[in-house]
Amino acid sequence: MIVYRIGTEWSTSVAQMETSLEAERFIECGASQEKSVGWIEPRGEAHGALVEAVDRQLIFKLMIETRALPGSVVTRKIKERVAQIEAATGRKPGKKEIRDIKDDIRLELLPMAFTKQASVLVWIDPQARTLVIDAASQAKADEVVTLLVKSLPGLAVTLLNTKVSPTAAMSQWLISQDPPAGFSVDRECELKAADESKAVVRYARHPLDTAEVRGYVESGKLPTRLALTWDSRVSFVLTEGLQLKKLAFLDVVFEAASAGNDDGFDANAAIATGELRKLLPDLLAALGGEMLIAG
Repeated sequence: MIVYRIGTEWSTSVAQMETSLEAERFIECGASQEKSVGWIEPRGEAHGALVEAVDRQLIFKLMIETRALPGSVVTRKIKERVAQIEAATGRKPGKKEIRDIKDDIRLELLPMAFTKQASVLVWIDPQARTLVIDAASQAKADEVVTLLVKSLPGLAVTLLNTKVSPTAAMSQWLISQDPPAGFSVDRECELKAADESKAVVRYARHPLDTAEVRGYVESGKLPTRLALTWDSRVSFVLTEGLQLKKLAFLDVVFEAASAGNDDGFDANAAIATGELRKLLPDLLAALGGEMLIAG
């Protein structure tokens, strides 16, 4: 989960967003196309809406399809083609000719390559003016943001920035063994040395309230990942880049929904966004509050 702040000047309606996203609706890769990116129905129903509004929260879904050509196959085919040219002409192709051969071979092989699809959920909270992307890497989130900004005119976003860095805050929590109100430290963390040694210490399923962990931090190893639980309802791993990984809702979150026999897309979306809308302000407060950029 990577979180962005939406600029105050942006405003639009669900109908306008639907129209805007339709122009970038996902189309499967063509025979000679290596990659295709576009919006699909979050609910999973063919020809359905591209924007789902649930409890005033907006849900989108991006599809990324790629054709995978094994590099070893391309290299082997290039060598075979070069050998054929040498045998027929007695000369060795130059660098430019080899590049052209490589391009030709890729075009020949692409129609036979299997495609791989991956989807990314996107959530906008219009009231809180936050954009949340369910991505494991910043590179993937950047790709989503690029298309979202292209699809929704006037949208501008910036990564959240806090007054206290996650690294500084996590260091303090591990040394003092006093996490912020509403949070508990779990049993996973990663510590990295800031010097040229780049030494790394990882703990998994291990208590962190020990003299050993405290000693590592006090000696200069900085926490880059720390497992936390918020309000006994949501567990996650906080990273140095203010990303939330391994996000999981604990059983208590879904007990009420199960009792009411209310399931499916709307219930899951309402529950998940409802919990995260309360978690995010608490996390920002624990990190000293948001640092707003002037202008």
